[in-house]
Amino acid sequence: MSQLQKPPGPAGAPGTRRTQHPRPAPSAQPADRAAARRGDLSASVVVFLIAVPLSLGLALATGAPLQAGLVAAAAGGIVAGLLGGAPLQVSGAATSLLVVTAELVQRYGWRATCAVTVLAGLAQLALGAARVARGALAISPAIVHAMLAGIGVTIAVGQLHVVLGGSPDSSAVDNVVALPGQLAHPHVAALLIGAVTVGVLAGWPRLPGRAGRALRTVPAPLAAVAAATAVSATVPVPRVALPDWSLQALPALPDGPVLGIVAAVLTVTLVASMESLLSAVAVDRLAADRGVTTSGTDLNRELAGQGVANVLSGLLGGLPVAGGAMRGSANVRAGAVSRRATVLHGVWVVLCAGLLATALELIPLAALAALVMVVGVRMVSFAHIKHVQRHREFPVYAVTLGGVVLFGVLQGVALGIGVTVFLSLRRLTHTRVTVSAEEGRHRVCVNGQLTFLAVPRLTRALAQVPSGADTVVELGGSFMDHAAYEALRAWSDRQRAGGGWVTLGGRAGSPIAEPASAHQCRPWTPWRNHHCTRPPQEAAPQTSGSQLLHGVSAFQRHTAPLVRDELARLAHEGQRPTQLFLTCADSRLVTSMITASGPGDLFTVRNVGNLMPPPGTDAACDSVGAAIEYAVEVLEVGSLTVCGHSGCGAMQALLGADHEPGARTPLARWLRHGRPSLARMQRIGRLGRGEVALAERPVADDVERLALVNVVQQLDHLMSYACVARRVAEGALTLHGMYFHVAEAQTYLLDRTTGTFSAVRPRAATVTA
Repeated sequence: MSQLQKPPGPAGAPGTRRTQHPRPAPSAQPADRAAARRGDLSASVVVFLIAVPLSLGLALATGAPLQAGLVAAAAGGIVAGLLGGAPLQVSGAATSLLVVTAELVQRYGWRATCAVTVLAGLAQLALGAARVARGALAISPAIVHAMLAGIGVTIAVGQLHVVLGGSPDSSAVDNVVALPGQLAHPHVAALLIGAVTVGVLAGWPRLPGRAGRALRTVPAPLAAVAAATAVSATVPVPRVALPDWSLQALPALPDGPVLGIVAAVLTVTLVASMESLLSAVAVDRLAADRGVTTSGTDLNRELAGQGVANVLSGLLGGLPVAGGAMRGSANVRAGAVSRRATVLHGVWVVLCAGLLATALELIPLAALAALVMVVGVRMVSFAHIKHVQRHREFPVYAVTLGGVVLFGVLQGVALGIGVTVFLSLRRLTHTRVTVSAEEGRHRVCVNGQLTFLAVPRLTRALAQVPSGADTVVELGGSFMDHAAYEALRAWSDRQRAGGGWVTLGGRAGSPIAEPASAHQCRPWTPWRNHHCTRPPQEAAPQTSGSQLLHGVSAFQRHTAPLVRDELARLAHEGQRPTQLFLTCADSRLVTSMITASGPGDLFTVRNVGNLMPPPGTDAACDSVGAAIEYAVEVLEVGSLTVCGHSGCGAMQALLGADHEPGARTPLARWLRHGRPSLARMQRIGRLGRGEVALAERPVADDVERLALVNVVQQLDHLMSYACVARRVAEGALTLHGMYFHVAEAQTYLLDRTTGTFSAVRPRAATVTA
């Protein structure tokens, strides 16, 4: 389903005058800039506290000098932050390149590895100048997720040896083979420090109570390394050893076969670019979901910025640089609104390396190894595996993951691409054609693509249809080449010449041409014309019951065959919605239409006035509270939306009558829960502080104003539920406000910081090339 995104800025709505648009007061602009600076400053500190231990851990795991991780973090933050095309992305030492870098260090040495980093940066600059960044996104997500998962498995197994007091081998297979012997003779002190690090990383986000919420402001990686350092204070274990800061020797070209060097540069370029581009898209989407407006992501500029950062990092003796979704998402969640946060984080890294070297040398190496091991484990996402399996691409995922673990990153990706091509060709040639006889006509169903390879199968099936018989041909694929088109057209002409009619159906299953007596409903027409389900020859007025039955019949005829497999899967797996949608029971508000959602996407709660009574106000309201609790606690939805609408009868009733305690009718008693919204509107007044507003036009009347205020008020009521407040504080749940204007068919989204509802505009993508 489509994600809820805040539009980049106000745009004129149809039928409104631009001169009437509300304008912010000039005095508010400096305040907004000051708030943005504060948000960027606090976010830069949070990301800095995450980046330092992670960078040291990645350097340790690759066998590079420990300062190389800090150099990469500084170069990624300052250079990629200033020059890149993803303002909120944070770049640094690349997690996905850990295995590749470790192999390069072992095979060619550190200076040669730095040269490979410089050459990969130059390659990225060339790719950015050629504007091919979008081409990287054409690689199947199954390959990308499997590549990251394979790298994660290799990292986790290798760093487990370090946690146990040993040293990793160069191969993941060798590490697995040597693991039983390492487990039989662990280093007790290192194992204890690693266990403390893992325990704090796992338990830190789950700290309960008010004190827990306060402690969770400290990033979990920093807390874990600090706790492990405190535990190891009296234990003799290997610790961080930073050399004196001096200009490193210039990178030297590797001494080896040219093809091997080219493969190394190509691998670093491919993996770093893929991670950076995909992370940029993910961070941009997260920022939009949280209502942060940016100038958009320019992928080609981002690729060029990553190239410059890699060139500088390699020249200064740093690890390869890439953008990271973990650091970028932490940046957005911490309140960053511009690239200023990314650059400042790099500045803090430089200051830390120069001023706090003594404190860094207290950190035990086992703690850094445990931190990187957990990062590797988290790179294997079971949610991605389920998603890939749902799209029938698990073979691609499995082959790529196995190839990365057994042979290497580039070889694994090549194997995944090969399997993808094979499966695509198989699907292109695997076409199923069935013929069935119905009352008065025949039906030919084609599932798959109609290419010249499928023409013999198609003609054999069409030969089973009697000459001159009325026939419906349903084409379930999305492609038909010229040979298949000519075969189908020639057969259709012969059928019509014999006295029959032929109807061709499109991919959606609805007929392209149908006789006058047939059902003519299209997916959007039931809301436009309530007579769409009446056959034209029916003279008598339709009753509501017959209209409903005709609609059900149309569903069974056109839609049920298309959704049966998906619904069967949902019936087997159970519901797993990601969104909870609280809206009004008004019949004009069709949730699946305005959200472009399908079965299993939305967990919907509807009532008169989209009201959310606070907990404990009325025992009769447990139904709504139970739905909220079930969605948040059991289904674990990640988003909760309250949607009001124009012309709401509940808002009109609230404005026109009193609903004091003792109201006698169920409707009157229910509307009492809307009185806080009415009181809030009366309190702020028409122009008072905190009034809600529409960005594109003035609020039409008090009914619309109350509907907007009511959305804000119900969001406040939701936060009074303990389960909602807890998951929002954990960052696992986001709240959204929405307003739908029925007559305009226009959706507005709420910016909770300003109380302004902005119109959602149709956009192809939030990423620009």
